[in-house]
Amino acid sequence: MQIYYTDHFVLPLPEGHRFPMVKYARLRERVLAAGIVPPHELVEPAPATEAQLTRAHDATYVARVCEGRLPPQEQRRMGFPWSPAMVERARRSVGATLGAARAALRDGLGVNLAGGTHHAYADRGEGYCIFNDVAVAIRCLQHEGLIRTAVVFDCDVHQGNGTAAIFRDDPSVFTFSVHGANNFPFRKEDSSLDIALPDRADDGEYLAAVAAGVAAARAAGPFDMAFYLAGADAHERDRLGRLNVSMRALAERDAMVLGSCASQQWPVVVVMAGGYGSNIDETVTIHLNSVLAAAALSERGLPTSTIR
Repeated sequence: MQIYYTDHFVLPLPEGHRFPMVKYARLRERVLAAGIVPPHELVEPAPATEAQLTRAHDATYVARVCEGRLPPQEQRRMGFPWSPAMVERARRSVGATLGAARAALRDGLGVNLAGGTHHAYADRGEGYCIFNDVAVAIRCLQHEGLIRTAVVFDCDVHQGNGTAAIFRDDPSVFTFSVHGANNFPFRKEDSSLDIALPDRADDGEYLAAVAAGVAAARAAGPFDMAFYLAGADAHERDRLGRLNVSMRALAERDAMVLGSCASQQWPVVVVMAGGYGSNIDETVTIHLNSVLAAAALSERGLPTSTIR
């Protein structure tokens, strides 16, 4: 199992910014300490090229980002100030998901220790998301003839509005999002299946919603590849989550989604998505549990792509 990391491409942020940049380096440290993979299986990705980015994004938008021509209002909507380092970080994060997808075609599973930038639309970024890594990876693999169909399991607490919009009316991609009804984004898009949960929804409500999404995806399949956004921000102590879901239930969620992918023989890509706990180490532990669940499946042997 190959794991991709981008934490040394640091996004420079002003003092007091609430985006938890430090969690990515801490996660890689925990992955290494746990011995989940040998060091050579931790891979620095190549940056996504502009040609790859424009498989899912408008060329004019990609150019505005890469050339530093984003007006202040667009930067505010993204939540990040523009800088060359921001562009490099965004391109590497997409490259990591694309690399993990190629690894999944070969090995059955691949992991990006970042990614899950699901609020990015074809023509704009928002909500700490610049480019939509999962959408770019799907479109690139489809363009290359490596996959025809894909399913996206989005378990970040915020709806994957950008992903839903990019794949709107596209029967080749099934998008499932389980999220907080009253949480960001406040204008939702239509996924293939959306399950919106009320504030303070508990473990039982959350796991029932995930199970419904897993069952719907099985019914809609088969798919050539699955992408799993294993957000940590549904956790009960997440600053931006508004749900009442325990760490144990999030681990059950990981096992449910990944186990279903394995049973359906779908190669799967795992990306981390959001996590904004006041205790960074608690957020990192939730992400680490998702990586451990992936590693457990990898040890059992997973299917590789049926597309040749």
